[in-house]
Amino acid sequence: MNAEQPQPEDFVSEAIIPAAGTFDPSAMSRGEPGLPRSFTWRDNSYEIARLVAAWKSSGTDRGETYLRRHWFSIETTAGQRMTIYCERQAKPGRSPKARWWLYSMGRPE
Repeated sequence: MNAEQPQPEDFVSEAIIPAAGTFDPSAMSRGEPGLPRSFTWRDNSYEIARLVAAWKSSGTDRGETYLRRHWFSIETTAGQRMTIYCERQAKPGRSPKARWWLYSMGRPE
């Protein structure tokens, strides 16, 4: 597979645990979630090597539009491509700490 072409991704949709003290303070000063430099998923640690892309998604409620999620396409130090997101507000019934999610991850070549 050519390095310029995106890899197919597997849907995951599971909570991740950002490492404490690794959040990007410049993003947080703008009122945005600071992308953590590392996180844990399924008892494995991942370190973010680079941010590939970032975007936001919104939703509507009673006619009002609200910012719902901050999305990040990342590459880990091990070369894995992943898409993670931060929910602006935890969903009812979920832990208030469960705001960071692994949406998908690239399949190995």
